[in-house]
Amino acid sequence: MYLRPITEKMTDTTSHPPLVDQYGSLSHNASQIQCDGNRSQVIEECELPLIDLSYLRSQDEKKRQACAAAIASASSEWGFFQVVNHGISPNLLGEMRKEQMKLFELPFKNKASCGLLNDSYRWGNPRATSAKQFSWSEAFHIPLTMISEEACYGELSSLRYGSDGEIRNSNVQTCSNSCRRFSRESGTSRRVFGEVCNESTCFLRLNRYPQCSIQPEMFGLVPHTDSDFLTILYQDQVGGLQLMKDSKWVAVKPNPQALIVNIGDLFQAWSNDIYKSVEHKVMANEKVERYSIAYFLCPSYDSLVGSCMEPSVYKKFTFGEFRKQVQEDVKKTGHKVGLPRFLL
Repeated sequence: MYLRPITEKMTDTTSHPPLVDQYGSLSHNASQIQCDGNRSQVIEECELPLIDLSYLRSQDEKKRQACAAAIASASSEWGFFQVVNHGISPNLLGEMRKEQMKLFELPFKNKASCGLLNDSYRWGNPRATSAKQFSWSEAFHIPLTMISEEACYGELSSLRYGSDGEIRNSNVQTCSNSCRRFSRESGTSRRVFGEVCNESTCFLRLNRYPQCSIQPEMFGLVPHTDSDFLTILYQDQVGGLQLMKDSKWVAVKPNPQALIVNIGDLFQAWSNDIYKSVEHKVMANEKVERYSIAYFLCPSYDSLVGSCMEPSVYKKFTFGEFRKQVQEDVKKTGHKVGLPRFLL
């Protein structure tokens, strides 16, 4: 399978990062590039296990236990599940989506150089050594330590004050607080993480995947596992998220009414491989752009990760050691190795 000529340009707009140029510089042949066979596999569409979290707050103990068992089963079999009645306001998520779209509509030079949101703007993949490691996307990967400060928001004051102009917690801060509260109260992490995950260690990532007319099998986000304990994802109706299930890629059917939760590497290590941190990716869309918001539940770098049972599959390690090893592997090989580096 061959790509279209790389000289084909996207819609001309100053908001787009120079993805075409960076992708082209990574390609060995600027006119025709052979697509990696693993990226062209036939996939199936699936609906993730759907869990009603209101049952965790039920007065009926059997309903609470059944809900907890459903979470554990999905975490083990899929590594992913979706939740409704999660306690995060739909109005807040809607506000975040509108402000997110306005944020990404800013000129590229503004996003890249004006220090918005703790100077957290990222695009493409600066560590990519080949075209198959390239991500057709842009994002604000926001550490949460400074989001209460006015300087963090620059010209996009509505992210700080909300659409009504009232001075209060920003949409970004309110969303991150809601996600952290959800992760602790939903039964997925309450007993595991205690106080090791807070605003000084967690991240909120605002993603945009521009439409891609270069070729139909472009990664919006390359295959990977998440390095955190837990990820909470709010996505739109476009689709594009795919995960590895039974040794094949399956496409996740979007459900705009639900949040997606997935297990990260640290949770898999803590559970002694009972819960799975599953490889996943995002595929770019040729016709429409895609938006998502992800909250990453991370500990401090000196937090020690150990198993909940013995004998342990993994040696004990700190989150800082894990991140350092991941970065070294990506620098040397272009891809993440992750947990296999820490097997006993």
